[in-house]
Amino acid sequence: MDKKFKLNRTIILFSFLFLSALSRSVSLAKESPLTARASLIRYWNEHISNNLPKPSFLLSKASPLSIVHSAYFTKLASQKALSSHLSSFCSSANLFCLFDEKETITSSKKDANFGFYTNKQFDNYGGSRLGGVDMFKNYSNGINFATGSFSRYSRSSTDHHEDFTSYADDGNVANANFTSYASSGTGGSGEFKKYLARVNVPDLRFTSYDSDGNNHKMSFSNYVDDTNSGDEAFVSYAKNGNGVPLDFTSYGNTSNVIGSSFSGYSELGNGANDSFKGYGGNANNPSNNFKNYGAGGNSGTDTFVNYRDSANAGTDTFQSYGRNSNSEKTNFVNYGKSFNEGIDTFKEYSKGAKGQSLGFKIYGVNNTFKDYAKNGVTFALYSKPDSSKGGEKKISGKPVNNWVEEAKFFREAMLKEGTVMKMPDIRDKIPKRSFLPRAISSKLPFSTTELSEIKQIFHALDNSTTERVITNALGECERPASKRETKRCVGSVEDMIDFAASVLGRNVVVRTTENVVGSKQNVMIGKVKGINGGKVTKSVSCHQSLYPYLLYYCHSVPKVKVYVADILDVESKTKINYGVAICHIDTSAWSPGHGAFVALGSGPGLIEVCHWIFENDMTWTVAD
Repeated sequence: MDKKFKLNRTIILFSFLFLSALSRSVSLAKESPLTARASLIRYWNEHISNNLPKPSFLLSKASPLSIVHSAYFTKLASQKALSSHLSSFCSSANLFCLFDEKETITSSKKDANFGFYTNKQFDNYGGSRLGGVDMFKNYSNGINFATGSFSRYSRSSTDHHEDFTSYADDGNVANANFTSYASSGTGGSGEFKKYLARVNVPDLRFTSYDSDGNNHKMSFSNYVDDTNSGDEAFVSYAKNGNGVPLDFTSYGNTSNVIGSSFSGYSELGNGANDSFKGYGGNANNPSNNFKNYGAGGNSGTDTFVNYRDSANAGTDTFQSYGRNSNSEKTNFVNYGKSFNEGIDTFKEYSKGAKGQSLGFKIYGVNNTFKDYAKNGVTFALYSKPDSSKGGEKKISGKPVNNWVEEAKFFREAMLKEGTVMKMPDIRDKIPKRSFLPRAISSKLPFSTTELSEIKQIFHALDNSTTERVITNALGECERPASKRETKRCVGSVEDMIDFAASVLGRNVVVRTTENVVGSKQNVMIGKVKGINGGKVTKSVSCHQSLYPYLLYYCHSVPKVKVYVADILDVESKTKINYGVAICHIDTSAWSPGHGAFVALGSGPGLIEVCHWIFENDMTWTVAD
């Protein structure tokens, strides 16, 4: 019995050892030395001098291309032939490319409720309808890329109502094209309420919208509020219209760098009634261009109330506004009272008009009027230059600028064990992408001087969302470095390692916040550790930029402190996250209108400013 037991035990032991060895062999076989990840590990070992664990979150961003595909697409890039294989390239390399066809919904004569729909095209929908209501509620909300095409929607309809409520909220990139929307329509109304709120890159086109219409009322309420960077174009909007009332309320409020273009808006219209109320208020550097707005119109009324009020800077251009019009009435009340002066240019404003009435009441500073109509114009409480002080009068009072996300910035004293604080939304809303192998990325054009070639590779049409994504990224990467800043955009892990090592040396470590648990909630700070003993140190922070392939904006600024901290649930005190925070000790070179000072008070050089490292962003420091 004993001998049999020993024999069985020996057999089991040898079987276990054999299976273990086989398992290790299989694992090693899976980790091919030819993969991009394996290549990065070798590069890391060659260029990083310590033996600390490799950062799995960074290695996971390596290209998924096989060695065969990598060689194939490298050859195509060298031959400038990637464009003809874009679909397979984007799919194989895990890129962000916008060329998918969307389902088209054609004409309908029935009322419709499009709740929780996503990415559809509407062609001739609601055309020639008599009455009825269509509702777009919670349409494309919370998705990375929202796109909608409303071509000839509600065209030639009578008393038809359209309701766009909570359209594409909380998205990343939102593209919508309204062409000939409600043109030649009579009566009815269209309401855009909470449209594209909190979107990262809105891109909207209203072409010939409400043109030749008759009393089809349009209302834009809380439109593109709290968004980041994007453009809206209104071309020939309400052109040749009759009695078309348009109401913009809280348009672009608390947004960041929003641009709107109004070309031929209400041109040749009769009895137009346009109201811009709370437009661009509390925004950061809004930019609006009004070209031929109301030109040739008859008995139109335009009202700008609290326009760009309490915004940070901003630029508005009015070119040929109301030119050759008849009995045009325009009223600017509390216009352009930015807390950091903006620039307004009026060129050929109301030139050649008859019977116009133009009033500027409590208007901002720093404006240029060229070829402006001299009759029928009144200026009341206009902030003129103060010659006694050699400059413009400054606007008194502290602005309330809510475009800064709650809890995005905080003070260093908050990083203490036991502190309860609000965690901002640290979730990454940018579409998931991978790095390209350096062999491919190094062969692709990447500059504004090569924009046409880049657009050709990624099939980017003029004025398309793809073009805007590309130009935004190039503009940020080519922006001159700020005072005492060192910066570089990187499209491969190798490039990122090289940049970090060039600033910090080869003995470096990279960190990121572990997960997104706790976002938009109150959390408790657990144990806190200061890197470099909590002293001022050097770091390289890398932030994602939206681009077809994974791209990071990496930069180093002086005098920072880096902390890591356990993030706890307030009630249970259990650990839910492991956060990385960076504190900027020297803020003297920051703009007075920076969101941190708006949120925390104070100004440049007077306080330190801290923020968390968000999901998929990271910071490099010298290893302790």
